[in-house]
Amino acid sequence: MFFDVAIGEDLPPLIHSERIFRDVSTSQPILIAGAGPAGLFAALQLIELGFKPVIFERGKDVRSRRRDLALMNRQGMVDPDSNYCFGEGGAGTYSDGKLYTRSDKRGNIRRILDTFIQFGALPEIAIDAHPHIGTNKLPGIVAAMRERIVECGGEVHFGNRVDDILVENGRFTGLRVADTGNGHTKIVHGKALILATGHSARDIFRLLQERNITIESKDFALGVRIEHPQSNIDGIQYHCTVRPDALPAAAYSLSGQYEGRGVYSFCMCPGGTIAPAATAPGEVVVNGWSPSKRNNPFANSGMVVSVGQDDFKPYSDSKGLSAMMYQSAVEKACYEAGGGRLVAPAQRMTDFCEGRFTSTPLDSSYVPGLHPFALQEVLPKGVAQSLRKALIDFGKKMKGYYTDEAVLVATESRTSSPVRIPRDPTTCMHPEVQGLFPCAEGAGYAGGIVSAAMDGERCAEGVGKFLND
Repeated sequence: MFFDVAIGEDLPPLIHSERIFRDVSTSQPILIAGAGPAGLFAALQLIELGFKPVIFERGKDVRSRRRDLALMNRQGMVDPDSNYCFGEGGAGTYSDGKLYTRSDKRGNIRRILDTFIQFGALPEIAIDAHPHIGTNKLPGIVAAMRERIVECGGEVHFGNRVDDILVENGRFTGLRVADTGNGHTKIVHGKALILATGHSARDIFRLLQERNITIESKDFALGVRIEHPQSNIDGIQYHCTVRPDALPAAAYSLSGQYEGRGVYSFCMCPGGTIAPAATAPGEVVVNGWSPSKRNNPFANSGMVVSVGQDDFKPYSDSKGLSAMMYQSAVEKACYEAGGGRLVAPAQRMTDFCEGRFTSTPLDSSYVPGLHPFALQEVLPKGVAQSLRKALIDFGKKMKGYYTDEAVLVATESRTSSPVRIPRDPTTCMHPEVQGLFPCAEGAGYAGGIVSAAMDGERCAEGVGKFLND
């Protein structure tokens, strides 16, 4: 390992490699469902391999998508095709842009970071221990990727939702795509599909089961998003009353085993905001994000509890959808508890752990608003019990973490896909459908922007081998 060191002078500029693209306007088209990080990086990789990517994205481009997010925050209105999860760039575009991953065996992390730099990210992400682009900057980078795909002859179709996957004699043959604006449908033929629709595309999971294409229920984690004043976390981590300007907003990571379940912090957002992440009316889901400067007054983090097949047994009649149905039931219960318009049920940490009702006003960054509620009534019993013990213990590990200033907001439930779509580990192809490549988070093979991007590249390589054999 080598290091550059400078004393009294500037370090040389960081060097990153750039992809070299080609004109693929007349090349063989490859269909991609979803324009999240997996779909976009799959498209870029296909261009390098000499194929023409054709992306169908149910949501809108980054600019148009902002209006729908504003309606969610201000009026509690959810567009099931355009929200924090669906649209150009996927869930990560407006939910932080964290690039940290432990998935170093899944692909070339540096190649992914270099690609982000090529399209406008700061070069420092290549050397930061926890690289982070920021919700305010990532949309422009995503748009630049899309523009390059189109310049090279690829196609990106927004407002086009996949309504059916066509299969004949065990081979993928095409898609039925619906225009979300006018409802008109069309058939698009193709020899290969990279299915990168994300962990919240429940209609795709239902479609696969209806078409007898095997899917499996998958363990995931569910809990709350916990919010502290950022000054509280700074004081704990830096042991100071006021954080010096030279130090970044402090973060934390907590985990342990309680009542036989794993409990851990997830997607910690220093100086961040809690956002509504529902994808359909009648449910409450929360997520978190930070701007690039991480300068908001609150720190928030998912605090989630592992759930598994024993928890899903009441929904066993749904077979491969049992975990999804369990997840959905909790989200609907939270909607009812909040009283509508995406208002979320919430409780002070100390009140939750000590069995008291929260009677004082709750201060939070969550724009749709909070409704005081006893969260043990909406969280599954095992989740609530493990979470209660974990929070008390975490307060012993981080003096000051357990405080009545902290607020629990329910529910953080989209930590990963509740469904796995099986695929061959070598070819990345579904074992029952030739030409179908389940990809990234929605298929159960990734857990964030970088791992999803790497899996998109891997599936693109699989497509290339499949069509060239």
